[in-house]
Amino acid sequence: MTYTFNDIDKIINFKSWNNRKKLDELFRIDAYLYCNLGITSSYRERTEVKRKSKVIYKAVETIDENIGKPLLFLMDTD
Repeated sequence: MTYTFNDIDKIINFKSWNNRKKLDELFRIDAYLYCNLGITSSYRERTEVKRKSKVIYKAVETIDENIGKPLLFLMDTD
């Protein structure tokens, strides 16, 4: 099954998945969002992807703070 941005809470709460699998799926969703941006993407589309990415990184932080916290920090330095 392919998960989307709307499935983040579901992924975090899976009991049968280990943390590594959860992180892999969250990063796959994040990569998919950025891969669908193109040279013709509008400012609004890029901003929306960045907002969604921040939500994903917050979810990553709940699973592994050592990975999520630096990602959020680097995102705020833009």
